[in-house]
Amino acid sequence: MGDPAGAPETRPETRPAVEAPGGQRSPTARWLLHVDLDQFQAAVEFRRHPELRGLPVIVGGHGDPTEPRKVVTCASYPARAFGVRAGMALRSAQRKCPEAIFLPLDMASYEEASEEVMSLLRTFPGRVEVWGWDEAFLAAETDDPERLAAEIRGAIATLDLTCAIGIGDNKLTAKLATGFAKSSGKSSAAPAEGAGSGAGMFRLTAANWNEVMAHRPTNALWGIGNRIAARLADLGIETVADLMAADRNRLAAEFGPNTGPYLWVLGHGKGDTDVTTEPRVPVGRSKSETFPHDLTERADIDAQVARLAQEVAEEMAAAGRISTRVSVTVRSNTFFTRSKQEKLPEPTTDIARIVDTALRIVDRFELDRPVRLLGVRLELVPE
Repeated sequence: MGDPAGAPETRPETRPAVEAPGGQRSPTARWLLHVDLDQFQAAVEFRRHPELRGLPVIVGGHGDPTEPRKVVTCASYPARAFGVRAGMALRSAQRKCPEAIFLPLDMASYEEASEEVMSLLRTFPGRVEVWGWDEAFLAAETDDPERLAAEIRGAIATLDLTCAIGIGDNKLTAKLATGFAKSSGKSSAAPAEGAGSGAGMFRLTAANWNEVMAHRPTNALWGIGNRIAARLADLGIETVADLMAADRNRLAAEFGPNTGPYLWVLGHGKGDTDVTTEPRVPVGRSKSETFPHDLTERADIDAQVARLAQEVAEEMAAAGRISTRVSVTVRSNTFFTRSKQEKLPEPTTDIARIVDTALRIVDRFELDRPVRLLGVRLELVPE
């Protein structure tokens, strides 16, 4: 299918020409590579428990599937074959996969392994933007992005970890390409092997956007969830091709002057190309907990709020961060969730003052139902 009239043209950004064999000069393109570690938490566990490789492993909570209100944070590929997914209750995961091996969360180990990977990525030419424990974007100038991707995958393999890499001309196409890199050869939904694809990597750019994406539903796009997809379908826009051909004014009328045109841009495979190496400094920090049993006594509620407030305040004080506002969240056993906040009289690192403020906020809630979850958040002075 040809490009619709007025569609933006996208191609990798080119840089000044470089000397090529034979004395000719050719431009070097700037590519975005999205690196996504496979089954990350489970993979970290495999490094210290190699006997678990190939088995259905589920990471979450304290590793006890009978523990109420704890969820799966990572499932190995064999566990996923039974239908286990992140966010699923551990009890439900056990019913789906009775033979699964359950392991507790080990945040320190995952953070350490993540830093190993990110430090390794920074040894490659280009700029690295970390997006979490298990994914990052790398902006690099190269005339062979597949070779670079293969080198990165080989280097990560030396850490006893594996990854998929999406190659694109912007963050949207690179992120989507990673999904195809993961599913290639495993699912009929994956594009056929060919130019731009290979083991553990896939290239998606303006050149093959129509071929790969036009026939797919709109929620295949990164940034369009099921709700927006349903609203688009009500307008007769069901596929990416439909979105590409949609009237931007109609989209703006339905979704607003910013979101509507943005959806049209997504449909054409356009996305952000900026990569920042600066770590994201949080403007707030929060702690919350879902309790094994609902809290009904005010003394118990106060004790838990005080504990959460003290823990997060101590963390921020140790990091040299100054708090300006305290928020408390209460979720009842009916899942009704409310948050209230109070500005501190002056920015402070005083832990006792922060705890007292959190307890004062609790007084403003009507605690007429059993409490399922409590949370405390601090807003911080920007660094």
